[in-house]
Amino acid sequence: MPKILSYFLTATLLVLFFVSPVSAKKKRILVFSKTAGFHHSSIKVGVTAIQKLGLENKFDVDTTINAEKFTAQNLKQYAAVVFLNTTGDVLNNEQQTAFEQYIKGGGGYVGVHAATDTEYEWSWYGKLAGAWFINHPHQQVATLNVINRNTIATKDLPEIWKRKDEWYNFKDISKDIKVLITIDESSYEGGKNAPVHPMAWYHDFDGGRSFYTELGHVEESYADPLYLQHLLGGIQYAMGVKKME
Repeated sequence: MPKILSYFLTATLLVLFFVSPVSAKKKRILVFSKTAGFHHSSIKVGVTAIQKLGLENKFDVDTTINAEKFTAQNLKQYAAVVFLNTTGDVLNNEQQTAFEQYIKGGGGYVGVHAATDTEYEWSWYGKLAGAWFINHPHQQVATLNVINRNTIATKDLPEIWKRKDEWYNFKDISKDIKVLITIDESSYEGGKNAPVHPMAWYHDFDGGRSFYTELGHVEESYADPLYLQHLLGGIQYAMGVKKME
């Protein structure tokens, strides 16, 4: 009996030795902020804010503006990829294919603000993001309606959320997205998506997970605890570490 017990303990220790480092390994995300059009000044503070979220919530954050990072082999290490205020045509055909394979393999996508002003010629990306940007009026205070507060991205938000940002109008809004936040077009000038004008949403897409928030143009957003909790919830969902609701 002692000999059998000894074998059992030895086998258990070996399993723990080899398995524990892997299971304990922190999740990693990639923040991609390449711009081929307008460059948002808030990108710098946005990167810093997401890095801080990673430190506080036990996930690693890599950052890049280098599209060459989009290879099948490199993307395998990331639980999610954040398109932080990207604009224009930022990936070539091979890089697009690698990212599609990544999502189809169960990867996560987070789009922040101008992520919908990206890759207009890549129809798959538009469906992943959930809509395309058309235009926006001047920055102004508006009223947001948090229509679903039962999610990790909205649970800390007030039902009526007034804030200043740059409010996008969209086209080709997917019917498959699950809308979390809408904007009241009567509360500001220039809205063109009534009666339902979405501002944040999520959906499972093509094997992976997608979260988008229109908020995040102004630098002040990245010092706002409510916005950061909203963004964190979206990242955690995209990473697959928490269910959205």
